[in-house]
Amino acid sequence: MTSFSESPETFEAEDLSLARSAVSALLQELEAYPKPGLVSRVDSGAHADMDYDLMSRSAHALLLPFAKIAAAGRAQSFFQDALIPLGLAAEKEMLRASNGVNTHRGAIFSLGMLVAALSCAKSDGKPMTPERVREVLFERWGDALQAHACAGDPEASHGAWVRRKTGVGGAREEAARGFPGVFEIGIPSYVEAMSLGLDENTRCIHTLFAIMERVEDTNVIFRGGPESGVFVRQSAKDFFEQGGVVRDGWFERAEKLHRTFTQSNLSPGGCADILAGTLLVVSSCEQGR
Repeated sequence: MTSFSESPETFEAEDLSLARSAVSALLQELEAYPKPGLVSRVDSGAHADMDYDLMSRSAHALLLPFAKIAAAGRAQSFFQDALIPLGLAAEKEMLRASNGVNTHRGAIFSLGMLVAALSCAKSDGKPMTPERVREVLFERWGDALQAHACAGDPEASHGAWVRRKTGVGGAREEAARGFPGVFEIGIPSYVEAMSLGLDENTRCIHTLFAIMERVEDTNVIFRGGPESGVFVRQSAKDFFEQGGVVRDGWFERAEKLHRTFTQSNLSPGGCADILAGTLLVVSSCEQGR
């Protein structure tokens, strides 16, 4: 693997193309509705400090940072020497675009690692499949991600607070485990929705609820405690038991949950990041075949 003491200043067309896919995944997640407690074009959900335009500006600001991460991934760069500094630089761009609001911090880490793995997998000439991408992620950065998950977090992030208080892992643990939310929940659910012939918005909602049902979202726990995490998972389970998106009236049921989450100040932002990661991997693998 290559060590970069500084961010790579140049990248190729394929790096920029992958970065566009990452930004598109963020925007696609943003457009989906109704998402319980989350920002969309319709409203800001449980986020008084964010709206659609702010989230959109933030996503677009990540294009060049993601392209640099793609270049580093293609070069199989070291996690600590290159990917971490590039991620921190991406956060600065996000904060500049959002006037200091933390719009995409978790997504930068998660999608950044997926961009690196996708870029690395694409460069080896083998068929692009989700299984191959996850394999590359483990091969190239698995040990570093495991060490990162076990290391103390000096920053006052929501995930770090929840980890200290409850022991529930967040984005770091998700990455160390090879993003099971993306590869074991998100992608199978999205593929299932595709096989049912659902439109793009409905696919996203189906996938989001599948993720909500099975993922411990540290953003939810930070806002409402462990009992809120149980409530979110149970709400998603009930949604599926009532027929999910394939039963008439699903939109109204999801919208009612959206209002409930908003009133309770609950936002499954970690699940939204996993949805965006799912969309990125699916689209990139389709393009790479």
